[in-house]
Amino acid sequence: MDTILIDGLAYAIPLFCIAIGGIYSERSGVINLALEGLLGMGAFVGALFVAFFGGLFAQHSTVPMYLAFLCAMLGGAAFAMLHALLCVKFMANQVISGVVINILAVALTAFLTRQINAQVFDQPSDRIQLGVSPRFDIPVLSDIPVIGAAFSRIYPFQIIIIVVAIFAWYLLNKSRFGMRLRACGDNPHAVDAAGASVARTRFVAVMISGALAGLGGMSYAYSITASFSGAVFMGAGFLAIAALIFGNWRIVPTIGACLLFGFARSGAHRMAYELELSASYTDLMMSFPYILTLLILVFFAAKNRAPRALGEIFDKGKR
Repeated sequence: MDTILIDGLAYAIPLFCIAIGGIYSERSGVINLALEGLLGMGAFVGALFVAFFGGLFAQHSTVPMYLAFLCAMLGGAAFAMLHALLCVKFMANQVISGVVINILAVALTAFLTRQINAQVFDQPSDRIQLGVSPRFDIPVLSDIPVIGAAFSRIYPFQIIIIVVAIFAWYLLNKSRFGMRLRACGDNPHAVDAAGASVARTRFVAVMISGALAGLGGMSYAYSITASFSGAVFMGAGFLAIAALIFGNWRIVPTIGACLLFGFARSGAHRMAYELELSASYTDLMMSFPYILTLLILVFFAAKNRAPRALGEIFDKGKR
């Protein structure tokens, strides 16, 4: 039970971070199916920083890891500008843009990883080794029976993401910028009539989604995969989209969906381990969170209320 709780949280919290990024984009009115590509590109940029500059620090220093998280956020935000340009500036179809960016991210990161390893490091490899992030226990709380596991073997990025999530909730729900962003997703013409720029607000929202997706992707690179490789693109971006839909595009309910997916994944992995299943059956068990996603969308889709202007191209001359 402890293992399911610990591993479930380690997967769910980065997923929650990615989902918050999706909420920012979609509450502004821009559909963001590109979360999978954004998390992968962010992780790639963070891994590149470690590959090129990690050796400048002491052997067991955690500074490169924290700087890698920052670089991943910057890389994800920069790559998200492509989605923002296509959807906001050039008014392209937002669904097609998201799909193309996902495909581009997978192909581009794989190509660049192989080329950099071969040309710079003289290693024919398709991955950038990072290692696993250190873990720690929270004193006293980790000794509590049953729930103490939630405070045991914690990754540093889990604390970082919780702090970021609190700030993101405040920014979205209590700040003037957040009010304008939410209005862009419901009534962009009212925002324009008030003298604010809908395009600028949406552009910034999409970049925020890229930064948060990059942070989540880098977290998986330092925990599940212990490297940057194609394994980072494991469907977490699409699960995050399902989670935010289940959470009705609100941050607090979305964490419940992320926890559900996280515990489903860790529970399936533990069951496969206890039953001593072969690798092929273990892979089948890992599909359980995605099957759960389909069931949730079937039973709860009718109750969801998406932002009214989600996916609509803003045209000043249209009323």
